[in-house]
Amino acid sequence: MTKRYEPIDPSRLKTFSIDERGHRVALEAMAKLPLAGASVSEWLDALPSFLGAVEFRAVVDAIVAARTADRPVVLAMGGHVVKVGCGPIVIDLIERGIVTALAMNGATAIHDFELACAGQTSEDVGDTIRDGRFGMVGETARFFAEAAALGAQEEIGLGAAVGRMVAEGGLPHADVSMMAAAHRAGIPATVHVAVGTDTVHMHAQADGALVGQATMIDFRLACSVVADLGAANLGGAGGVWCNVGSAVMLPEVFLKAVAVARNLGVDLDAMVTANFDMMGQYRARLNVVQRPPRPGHGHQVIGHHEILLPLLRQAVIDRLTGGKP
Repeated sequence: MTKRYEPIDPSRLKTFSIDERGHRVALEAMAKLPLAGASVSEWLDALPSFLGAVEFRAVVDAIVAARTADRPVVLAMGGHVVKVGCGPIVIDLIERGIVTALAMNGATAIHDFELACAGQTSEDVGDTIRDGRFGMVGETARFFAEAAALGAQEEIGLGAAVGRMVAEGGLPHADVSMMAAAHRAGIPATVHVAVGTDTVHMHAQADGALVGQATMIDFRLACSVVADLGAANLGGAGGVWCNVGSAVMLPEVFLKAVAVARNLGVDLDAMVTANFDMMGQYRARLNVVQRPPRPGHGHQVIGHHEILLPLLRQAVIDRLTGGKP
């Protein structure tokens, strides 16, 4: 039997006043209009209190609180950070004592070295993959084979070896190297490698044992850095881990480092995490923003590195200095 339906009678609906309803948008959250010549900090305060603006301000505040409390601020970076010209931003943050440790994948270190060596990097893969030239630059392969050997044999790790070799090797553009800046500042800079993911692994001089030993040292060093992200005192600010442009490698490294630290009894409840990328990535969201930190202590900011990182730098400096140069 077919059931017959009649239109509802809307006059029977019950209504109530707008004053009785909960709301997610209110006038006080609207954008302000900063005056001409406003500082970056004033401009940041004028943003609407929604979504990405709230997340970005929270990261700025967490970094300022961390450095004020002498807690670490770590930048974990994929290669794109270097390829869009943000190396000088990172170097300045290191030299100002705002960034206290670096973590990166192999590609980031390769691009950093090539800029220091040749003033240019990032080949056209679509062009060189067709004729067998992709990844076959000799200078880069030799450098990283030597760095792996140094890092393993002197037990300093791959990142420290790269930083020392760039800083002390007389390269013509060493001043643009983040790794060299970390070496000069004496801060940890770790390189996390999966064998076969980097062009330098294709070459005859690549030694898997040395690469593995050097990057294992770096992983254990990164575990020590992560273990220091808790608060120095009860109720104090924690350190900040910022994942910038790494979709898989560094989020996985971070998750394991958190597991090691907590297994050793470290309290990381005050730690703050952030993910900066051009789109939301599954591993970064879960392994950086959601799983490791306490609820409300993980933040995701979507946007281009070449815009977000300069803005982050200036906002943090303005907050720390009160707008003074």
